[in-house]
Amino acid sequence: MILDGNRRWAREAGFTDVNGGHRMGAKKIADFLGWCREADVEVVTLWLLSTDNVRSRSNEEVAALLEIIPDVVDELAKPGNSWRLSIVGALDMLPDSVADRLAAACKRTAGRDGMVVNIAVGYGGRQEIANAVRKLLKQHADEGTTIHELAKILDVDHISEHLYTSGQPDPDLIIRTSGEQRLSGFLLWQSAHSEFWFTEAYWPAFRRVDFLRALRDYAVRHRRYGA
Repeated sequence: MILDGNRRWAREAGFTDVNGGHRMGAKKIADFLGWCREADVEVVTLWLLSTDNVRSRSNEEVAALLEIIPDVVDELAKPGNSWRLSIVGALDMLPDSVADRLAAACKRTAGRDGMVVNIAVGYGGRQEIANAVRKLLKQHADEGTTIHELAKILDVDHISEHLYTSGQPDPDLIIRTSGEQRLSGFLLWQSAHSEFWFTEAYWPAFRRVDFLRALRDYAVRHRRYGA
């Protein structure tokens, strides 16, 4: 799920501070996860903050997001919720206090057996693949494998094992709100055979009926997986 359009929603709603849109969008997340649970979705990935956001947005907006996101994750980690949280992204891009809060919230949900909810923070698809390759090279270097030996055996599974989402299924459906029709680097590796659904609705205005339309549209598609 690419949660897009918070700032545009805020401007059109008359907010003078676009962070009002981020806060309204944050309130929508628990509802959305409830809809996913009702639909028996097993894994959800929510893209809350990209590497591009961290680098290109104003310091004030990034600072506000880094206050809002840990609060959201703490709410999602409360005992009344059954889902299990996982952080995907480059936490080293975030302040230590934020990274520690996110990691602690995930740890509190570790024993749950409900839906897996990936929180993509400081996430970029290219960065993820680069990090996966770096981890792969380090692992084999520690094991004494030479570059030439690794080149002979390297396949897609070796890289998949080192992605943030290692051990999880690739996404069946990717939804993006706000009318933009691109991935912007979201789950680049994992989305090779995913279906996409785009809606004009901004994320804070995304409704349960919109979600159900996405599921109905997905249900009638014939997936070929490259065949």
